[in-house]
Amino acid sequence: MKEINKILLLGSGALKIGQAGEFDYSGSQALKAIREEGKYSVLINPNIATVQTSEGVADKIYYLPVTPEYVEEVIKKERPDGILLSFGGQTALNCGVELYQKGILEKYDVQVLGTPVQAIIDTEDREIFANKLHEIGVKTPRSIAANDMDEAIAASKELGFPIIVRAAYTLGGLGSGFCSDEEELRKLAASAFSYSPQILVEESLKGWKEVEYEVVRDQYDNCITVCNMENFDPLGIHTGESIVVAPSQTLSNSEYHKLRAIAIKIIRHIGIVGECNVQYTLDPNSEDYRVIEVNARLSRSSALASKATGYPLAFVAAKLGLGYGLHEIKNSVTKITTACFEPALDYVVCKIPRWDLTKFEGVSKLIGSSMKSVGEIMAIGRTFEEAIQKGLRMVGQGMHGFVGNKIEIPDVDEELINPTDKRIFAIAEAFDKGYTVNKIHEMTRIDRWFLERLQNINNLKNELNKYSTITGVSSVLLKQAKQMGFSDFQIGRLAIKDGKLSAHQKMLAVREYRKGLGLVPYVKQIDTLAGEYPAMTNYLYVTYNGAENDVRYEQDGRSVIVLGSGAYRIGSSVEFDWCGVSALNTIKKSGYRSVMINYNPETVSTDYDTCDRLYFDELSFERVMDIVELEEPKGVIVSTGGQIPNNLAMRLKEQHVNILGTSADSIDRAEDRQKFSTMCDQLGIDQPRWKELTNMEDIYKFVDEVGFPLLIRPSYVLSGAAMNVVSNREELVHFLELAAEVSKDHPVVVTEFIEQAKEVEIDAVAQNGEVKAYAISEHVEFAGVHSGDATIVFPAQKLYVETMRRIKKIARAIARELNISGPFNMQFLAKDNDIKGIECNLRASRSFPFVSKVLKYNFIEMATRIMLGEHVQELNKSVFDLDYVGVKASQFSFARLLKADPVLGVDMSSTGEVGCIGENYYEAILKSMISVGHRIPEKNILISSGPSRSKVELLNSTKMLISKGYNIFATAGTAKFFEENGIDVTVLHWPDEQKEPNIMDYLRNKKIDMVINIPKNYTKRELDNGYKIRRAAVDYNIPLITNARLASAFIYAICKVDKSDIAIKAWDEYK
Repeated sequence: MKEINKILLLGSGALKIGQAGEFDYSGSQALKAIREEGKYSVLINPNIATVQTSEGVADKIYYLPVTPEYVEEVIKKERPDGILLSFGGQTALNCGVELYQKGILEKYDVQVLGTPVQAIIDTEDREIFANKLHEIGVKTPRSIAANDMDEAIAASKELGFPIIVRAAYTLGGLGSGFCSDEEELRKLAASAFSYSPQILVEESLKGWKEVEYEVVRDQYDNCITVCNMENFDPLGIHTGESIVVAPSQTLSNSEYHKLRAIAIKIIRHIGIVGECNVQYTLDPNSEDYRVIEVNARLSRSSALASKATGYPLAFVAAKLGLGYGLHEIKNSVTKITTACFEPALDYVVCKIPRWDLTKFEGVSKLIGSSMKSVGEIMAIGRTFEEAIQKGLRMVGQGMHGFVGNKIEIPDVDEELINPTDKRIFAIAEAFDKGYTVNKIHEMTRIDRWFLERLQNINNLKNELNKYSTITGVSSVLLKQAKQMGFSDFQIGRLAIKDGKLSAHQKMLAVREYRKGLGLVPYVKQIDTLAGEYPAMTNYLYVTYNGAENDVRYEQDGRSVIVLGSGAYRIGSSVEFDWCGVSALNTIKKSGYRSVMINYNPETVSTDYDTCDRLYFDELSFERVMDIVELEEPKGVIVSTGGQIPNNLAMRLKEQHVNILGTSADSIDRAEDRQKFSTMCDQLGIDQPRWKELTNMEDIYKFVDEVGFPLLIRPSYVLSGAAMNVVSNREELVHFLELAAEVSKDHPVVVTEFIEQAKEVEIDAVAQNGEVKAYAISEHVEFAGVHSGDATIVFPAQKLYVETMRRIKKIARAIARELNISGPFNMQFLAKDNDIKGIECNLRASRSFPFVSKVLKYNFIEMATRIMLGEHVQELNKSVFDLDYVGVKASQFSFARLLKADPVLGVDMSSTGEVGCIGENYYEAILKSMISVGHRIPEKNILISSGPSRSKVELLNSTKMLISKGYNIFATAGTAKFFEENGIDVTVLHWPDEQKEPNIMDYLRNKKIDMVINIPKNYTKRELDNGYKIRRAAVDYNIPLITNARLASAFIYAICKVDKSDIAIKAWDEYK
């Protein structure tokens, strides 16, 4: 056994549906464990926005694609002794298995730490896995592996319908689903085979309970189970799509111990070292069970289990991989006990997924065995009622709990039988309609225990509804409501009938009355061992089911509260977690007490030792005020958590809470478009012509003046919600109806849309109105693609020097006018040398981690020091003179979103991003495009180039491809244009033409390696055909580009950068 001193860890790459922030958390934990052991760590992860790719976490960081060829190059260069595969999700696992099978790990003598690769293969290959479990008499669903369509149909005849189809080696149930007849099977199997060489046809156990155990084993065969949880929804809905409750509430004692014993038997037999999770399905009417899945890696649920119990699974798993036994590791939360004790919980935890399905054109809203959620939250309470109501508010989709919402559900029965993302609110409506618990149970198969708890909430709502003023409500009833997780807002909405009061005023009235009665919540700590051993954790939650605080408050004014970013969603994800963690680290360094409020279990900011006190609780006005009153802090930071904390600024200020940095009034002046625009006019800053409108007549007048296309945007939004470009009258009327629903108190803004304009951003930090640091970056795509989806280049490569100078000048003027102290970000349109300002956010933006890491200067650290009142030095000019380029590319998860049209617009649709560094622009583009799943095409490329502008844009690039030896296929119009310009291509016919050779056949048979399809947007036929091509490319897993500028840049990169030119350099080697 050689000594292991240098360890390579594979990260998970860009955040996507099914593999999100939880791997930033588990990777950071593992790196922390390696560092504590004094070993040298090397990390490969192109996701530049994560905490794990920051200074001081790993010793060497490579922003490179996690693919076998790049990883091999890093191994060749770094010569690590060992490699960890289980901390980067499925991406790292698949990559590791491939390196092992190709003999690369053996060739360079790299040892796999933790679970052996053979054990990973045993759990991934479904047939081997089933046989392994049958050896020890454990039941799995009856299933038959099929390698082609005929085998799949034969299998279905043997098992009998209904059946479920799954693809082997995929993430989050990709390519899986239920089939009730042969026709459905043919459709589903065709798609599944495009992701995987093998599929499984198995018996359907729809309606059974789904239960999960997290198990840990060391090399000495000690095993413990850390946490067991159960799904609120029955089998048939992917765990990632279901509400999950921990610890399980509805298992009998014998079921609990039976499944625990089986889990330990499995993990021993397979030989896992570290952590794994076992998923069961259980027949609610007998003790019959099946094991559905064993993940030999850290999973979404291990992040949840760590946060739910306070037992740091990833940290322990990394130590076990380094060869320790469980009895040798101290539990890092309690500091006293070893890691050998199983946690016991005296509270209940609810995980609820967040979907953002409204952001996609045409997506199917049904939830099932394939995962679609983009983020999740975790709520802690002493009762299920309290936890579920808190959780439904945290998800941040405009709901105030289980009841008291204004939501229309057209067909309650349909929603209960075929669930969508609104299912839980359909249950509330069903109670209102008088459905019994039994009737709802029959329709949904949700356990009666849960439904009875939900009915309790509904009964209490009916009680509150009888009152017309809050003072009429007795203290007994009010306390009962608070213990069931009702918020002041909900109680106000139900019990106060005075129509003259706004919702916020009603809430304040309830708050005042409640405090007058002495009804305040208590802070409880998550004590991993439920009081069996002394433990002082700083891991807290707030509840009304308690009698005293578990924390002694110093109230010395040395606490600084940072508000977190809440659930990951499209438009606000791990980059704000990086900002929050950077702020917390700086607060600690400056000698203050760092306090975090956040409720996202996937994050590093909610890790037990990132801050001095962690409140795992709501980011609502009510809860933040509860905590502020207990902490009496020096102040609150609202600028590092994205839009949620930003929206609280004005309300907190009205309650005299000290907001650190830029004042709440300034934030309001930048957020409110009317105020911001008036200010720009006074400062002489040019902006696109716009009008704020309250009626249709004025809008038509404005249209006659400016002409189409126009951009419609409501005030106060996050990532372009309900923002749309309209190019004719019908679209205009349609979208105005939608926009009016988005912001009731704020009118709609209509702006002229400037075509062919470059979009440029500046991220900056100011102190008392003086800019201290800035970074200017440009988008590859023209304006019209949301900045969260665009490909961003920093430092900007193709801007006039004069443009840069003017942008700095504008940023300085705005910083001075708003007296900014802290981070801010502005977006501009540049065309021919005209610059127009389009947006300004007085908070950290999504690109802060990207520019901080490319510049090697942490903008948030500087901003936090400013907010704490330190005086900082301005960044030196020479810092901006870089000899390398960073490119940030977006990751899309369209494959998961059945039927969604994979096309980019002003509304954001990417789920994550990567950032890679290159010696030049093209090298950086190539690395980052490969990191988000593009492949360098082998031979055949299909081009359908849309409007005439993009046809011209793609002319040169197509010539380059041909001289490089590629075969070009094109649709009729594109082919005609190419031929007129002397380029010979093969014509493929449109999907709706019954002519050979047809595009669809070529895509289906994988004859095309890359599709470039630029949407045109004129006629219905054009739209249908374009949609079919784009969707088929996604469904058959063929790389797709829908933007001409990006396509052109990628083609240049393929043709100009030779494989041997790609530098394998660590972050610190770029000087």
